[in-house]
Order: sequence, then C-alpha cells, then structure tokens
Amino acid sequence: MDVPELLEAAGLLVPEGAATANAITVSDVWDYLAHDEWEIALGLLEELGDDRPQPPAFWRSLAEAAEQLRLERSAAWCHWRCSETRHGVVRAELTLRPPGSTFRKGPVPGPGVLRPMWDIGRRLPTGKASLCIGGLWVEHTPFLELGERATVRIVPLTPSLWTDVHVGQEITMHEDRTVAAGAVVLELRPPAVGAPRG
Repeated sequence: MDVPELLEAAGLLVPEGAATANAITVSDVWDYLAHDEWEIALGLLEELGDDRPQPPAFWRSLAEAAEQLRLERSAAWCHWRCSETRHGVVRAELTLRPPGSTFRKGPVPGPGVLRPMWDIGRRLPTGKASLCIGGLWVEHTPFLELGERATVRIVPLTPSLWTDVHVGQEITMHEDRTVAAGAVVLELRPPAVGAPRG
C-alpha cells in the first residue's frame, strides 16, 4: 500500500466520534489527506492514537506510512506503540544514577533502543532478585543524561511477569549487577484484549 492508503486504513480504525483534547477528529485527517498533506495527517492520527487505545493494525499502518515518508522517529514511535498494545506498558518517573556511580558513561537513548533489566520485586528461591527485561522509551527527549529524571515508558518482554506491579511501586533499572536508575510507577496499561503477542 502507498502512504495515503496506509493512512486511510489507520483512519478507518478510529472509532466514530473519537476526538483528542484539542478537538482533533478523524474528519481533520480526511481533510489533510484530500490535500496530500500526508505528514500532517500522520501526526494527527498519532495524536488520536495517544488519546485512546488503538489496535496493533492501526500502529502498523502508521509505522509503514512513516517509513515510506522517511520519518524515522515517527516510525520508531508507531512501532513502539504497536508493541505497547501487544505487551502492555508501565509508565514511570525514572531517575538515572549520577556519573561515576554505574558503568554507564553517557546518556540513555530516548527512542526505545535500550532493553534493560528491572527489579520489580520478583524473587528467586534463594531470595535474590529475579530481574525482568523491559524496553525503555524516554518521553519527550532524544536522550536522558546521567543524574537526570524523566517520565519513561516500559514495555515488558514477558507481560505475565509484571502482573503484580502497581502504581506507586518503586522499581530499579539494571544494565549490569548495579542499579542504574530508580523509578516510581505512575500508570499501568495491560495488553489490549485479543492483541497478538510477539
């Protein structure tokens, strides 16, 4: 499919009457598509997707359209959101340890590149922490410097291991045996019902 067809396919998945806080509706998307303003239409659809959960097909269509438009960050975001739909997401306030306190020497990349381990309270029979893997997206910034704080999105690799996590819980991020960051859980969104995993 070409870009307009992909954007139309995504637009058809948006429920009738859905609108963002800024009163953007799918009708606005159709207007921009009619004038070949594909990048604007893509941005509006992303906003509509942020406002309410959308199916994986919605995000896949947007990711493919963004790739065809060579909008790398937008494509990465749409792939990430598709992953959130399939695996759920934990939003948290993350604080990186200061320079010199971990092995990391540079900033954490923001757009979903890092797949660290997390201590979410699970324990092995020996009492040691059983760490779980979760992808990390730092909201509203391309990278997070050591010692800084930001809201992040964590996509669990194995959602069933994260079912006991709750809002307000303190969790820690690990890239080796040491704690790289501490976080407080702000919000939990389970996988979409019927969403395919993987």
